[in-house]
Amino acid sequence: MKPLMLHGHERAITQIRYNREGDLLFTSSKDTTPNVWYSLNGERLGTFNGHGGAVWCIDVDWETTRFISGAGDNTFRIWDVQTGKETGQIKTNSPVRACNFSYSANMAAYATDKAMGYPCELFIIDVRCADDSFGSSEPILRIPMNGSRISSLLWGTLDEVLITGHENGDLKQWDMRTGKELNSVSDHKQLINDMQMSKECTMFITASKDHTAKLFDTDSLMLLKTYKTERPVNSAALSPILDHVVLGGGQDAMDVTTTSARVGKFDSRFFHLVFEEEFGRVKGHFGPINSVAFHPDGKSYSTGGEDGYVRVHTFDSSYFEYNFDY
Repeated sequence: MKPLMLHGHERAITQIRYNREGDLLFTSSKDTTPNVWYSLNGERLGTFNGHGGAVWCIDVDWETTRFISGAGDNTFRIWDVQTGKETGQIKTNSPVRACNFSYSANMAAYATDKAMGYPCELFIIDVRCADDSFGSSEPILRIPMNGSRISSLLWGTLDEVLITGHENGDLKQWDMRTGKELNSVSDHKQLINDMQMSKECTMFITASKDHTAKLFDTDSLMLLKTYKTERPVNSAALSPILDHVVLGGGQDAMDVTTTSARVGKFDSRFFHLVFEEEFGRVKGHFGPINSVAFHPDGKSYSTGGEDGYVRVHTFDSSYFEYNFDY
């Protein structure tokens, strides 16, 4: 299982995303340019130039025609995937920390940081008319957050609800029609770094700084499973074909230099979805893993690390033959 090493970023990777077919891999980092790669051979297809700060979040719609990014330069931008040109941008009051296309990709949601005297806010926008007037048009919904800031977000079923993960570990569900909070659970104790849907969108997995990843039901936010580790989990992903979960993490970037790579344990860890048992580890990165993603066909997965590398691992046949004894 020799990985492809993709080195197109100068600074730490913040997020990686596959498109729906899985032929393209989108990556963003704390430098200013998101990249797009062919996932099969690791060839770089191009970059999206224009941001002036660290790009915190990216997403791509299901047709791979549009790409969105939110950054520390207080802008949220929409790009044309085919040409790499920016088609619209919205100026915000504070850095954009999380962004996500709805399933239909007619709408997108993004959340801004609580910074510079401005509160954390959640915006829902219509992205069908991304042109020059895009920045001045009103959002569909604008929800100010009174409590803890949003650190990650996901669209729920049928684009009717939005699920947000917060700095204090809360998960909240918002009604898209009214903008009201429908449900809230506090199963995590600390910041939720990442949330990813299962293939069927019936469940989603959260990765938290409290050293756990948890599996929740999308509609009821019921806690289904907990995967425990002994260090912060930065990202977690669900396999589309097998009952497997991959977690990536490591200590905070600022504590890394005080420990060796062996103690830091910057490996991706595989857990069984149902039994919560760890059954494998993959070493590689020289720093914490900030983002993990499964290929939509389930035959490979990628990790993006604090070291600026993206590693694409293709599974050996032994991975598919491996069975739990039960």
